[in-house]
Amino acid sequence: MDRATFENWLEAYKRAWEDRDPGAAADLFTADANYYETPFDAPVRSREGIRDYWSDATRYQDGIEFSYEVLATTENVGIAHWHTEFTRLTTNSTIELDGLFVVELDADGNCTVFREWWHKIG
Repeated sequence: MDRATFENWLEAYKRAWEDRDPGAAADLFTADANYYETPFDAPVRSREGIRDYWSDATRYQDGIEFSYEVLATTENVGIAHWHTEFTRLTTNSTIELDGLFVVELDADGNCTVFREWWHKIG
């Protein structure tokens, strides 16, 4: 993939997260995608599973601000450093996360494998 393709995918991911839109997030993935929220757990599998995961993950988030920096791209992998900040509605506290994405896209620009590593700041 080239840098522009990866940036377009990341922009769509950003919109989906900031808008708390599980459907838009799921549409970024293939029907049989694997979504690794952490490198140590089994992946969420399938577009439907990803939609369900996103529905739960964003349910109690508000005021989401997401940013990223593309670190590298290869033929079918993009690597990005990302940062987000949001309010956790259940506690009214600010959450700040920092992490990395490793994203594999198919020829149509849909994600087949998504891996993220993140850490809560503060």
